[in-house]
Amino acid sequence: MTIKVTIWNEGRHEQVHKEVQDIYPDRIDGAIAAGIAHPDFEIRRGTLDDPDEGLPDSMLDDTDVLLWWGHMAHEEVSDGLIDRVQQRVLKGMGLLVLHSGHHSKLFRRLMGTNANLSWRETPEGDLERVWVVNPSHPIAEGLPPYFEVNASEMYGEPFDIPQPDELVFISWYSGGEVFRSGCTFQRGRGRIFFFSPGHETYPIYHDKTVHKVISNGIRWARQKHTDGRVLENWHRAEPLHGRPDKVKV
Repeated sequence: MTIKVTIWNEGRHEQVHKEVQDIYPDRIDGAIAAGIAHPDFEIRRGTLDDPDEGLPDSMLDDTDVLLWWGHMAHEEVSDGLIDRVQQRVLKGMGLLVLHSGHHSKLFRRLMGTNANLSWRETPEGDLERVWVVNPSHPIAEGLPPYFEVNASEMYGEPFDIPQPDELVFISWYSGGEVFRSGCTFQRGRGRIFFFSPGHETYPIYHDKTVHKVISNGIRWARQKHTDGRVLENWHRAEPLHGRPDKVKV
């Protein structure tokens, strides 16, 4: 079954920072799209500066799994778009929130927290060792016990999120910090996967293992249900067993 994947990237760093342009000449969403390309995936791309902020209703309603990358323009994303994406997640659309998307309006709303953390960015980057702590999870399929990102932005605990439903990865950094770098959640009918490696000034989205994780995350987040049932708030006028004054005793 083909999975309809939409990669949303705010796309601002690529416009103003030559270093990012050099690393990602086809933008971050382009690097991800090229890395995860597979016959199972029908991939579309959108950015904040595209019409309808890159996610018109026609595209969003036709998306099985949405990938979200943002950093410097979180507050420019309209509340209306966040409302629409949130409702799609609640109805069953899968969502992968990547790296600095942890501070997006969307992720903070879905988590109900500020999603704050500690961080460090240096020109040479920190070595990040990503440990697979739940090897039986579908997102970990085909991965070694750990993999390394040679240059990464450090994200460290405490990470202000709710207790994850499942913890798939924990990262250790050469500076000594640790971080819950791969977490899953469910909101309504939608599955959410947060995956932290992926800073704009390092070539992390050219890494084949990172591509593998994202591809696994897409397959996991894709819901198999097709009945279209939506959890509604509705009035049940009559008790299931009839009116109390008519119940036989």
